[in-house]
Amino acid sequence: MNYAIIGAGIGGLTTALAFQRKGIAYQVYERFPKLSPVGAGIWLSPNALQVLEHLELLEEVKQQGNSIDRITIGKPDLSPISDIPQNLIKQRFGYSAIAIHRAKLQKLLLDKIPKEKVHLGKAFESFSDEGAQLSLNFSDGSGARTDFLIGADGIKSRVRNQLFPDSQIRYSGQTCWRGVADIELDSAFDNRVYELWGNQVRFGFSRISKAKYYWFAVALDAPNAKDDQAAVQQKLLSMFRGFDSTVIALLKATPTDKIIRGDLNDLKPMKKWYEAKVCLIGDAGHATTPNMGQGGAQAIEDAYYLSHFIQNASAPDAFRMFQDKRQKKVNAIVNQSWMTGKVAHWKYGRGLRNLIMASVPKGMMNKKVIEMYEIEKFETVS
Repeated sequence: MNYAIIGAGIGGLTTALAFQRKGIAYQVYERFPKLSPVGAGIWLSPNALQVLEHLELLEEVKQQGNSIDRITIGKPDLSPISDIPQNLIKQRFGYSAIAIHRAKLQKLLLDKIPKEKVHLGKAFESFSDEGAQLSLNFSDGSGARTDFLIGADGIKSRVRNQLFPDSQIRYSGQTCWRGVADIELDSAFDNRVYELWGNQVRFGFSRISKAKYYWFAVALDAPNAKDDQAAVQQKLLSMFRGFDSTVIALLKATPTDKIIRGDLNDLKPMKKWYEAKVCLIGDAGHATTPNMGQGGAQAIEDAYYLSHFIQNASAPDAFRMFQDKRQKKVNAIVNQSWMTGKVAHWKYGRGLRNLIMASVPKGMMNKKVIEMYEIEKFETVS
């Protein structure tokens, strides 16, 4: 049986590698004619790292990225609201989160996949069920046939739009700017994530490799708004002028033309992620806002579980088992992330919010985080 994977992002490539490890036949179709080094940073939490370890990629990710020893939610002056060392997480899993450039992670995955399995410049248009197989149609007029279809084509998934046309993308009311700054900061920042909560704005950053820092800035705005790219750096400098000088330094060290803007959207949780011969994974099936740092991690988890169930059962039974295993956890993350974003941008009651955040016992917080990071270990089937 052959599986067509639509999308060569992190979710699609991890699925391809997971399939390859289990001897599941696949082909990957990607709309871009070339996979260029785009995007900014990503934090890979221990649930994602366990999957990458299973796929024998962990050591390369460690070499290319930067380990995180402390996660701090703070005020604009860097003073902590909530400050969590990652010692317990390291003891439990063997590692804490790793910050890495998305393009580096994508290349690490792509380099493990045979070139003949990845078809670039194939923008998916539609599928049709021909009985024995599915017929795939691409925008360049070409086509392909497959037994099963995996939609890993992101929040604007064409696969999902055909499968579940009533699915709803939700705008959070927040827009995010992202960038990578070539800069050396004090060594105190080397292995630490900061997310600073101001007056309805947020700024987060961490080192992703030597002399490179990933940062993001979040503010309330109308959906689909655009920036004058030449002026966006000055806009952000003005927006965060009351923040610590480190924030200003990061913004100034980022080329204006490399600052990326995108609305923070998610996908209203759906009852089903599959239908007959077609299954959705990652953002195509359950896109989340980035406030829990779990968007990429959940796509990577999807690859791990889906490959296991396909190895042990025929689709669509494997798709059903995959959904039954994943849906409760994923929906909880989507809902919690949505709520966290709203709380972080409260206009009133920020003092109370900060007090509540600071009062949460570290033991309780660690317990919830560990539950999110746990993944089931499966016996290897030969």
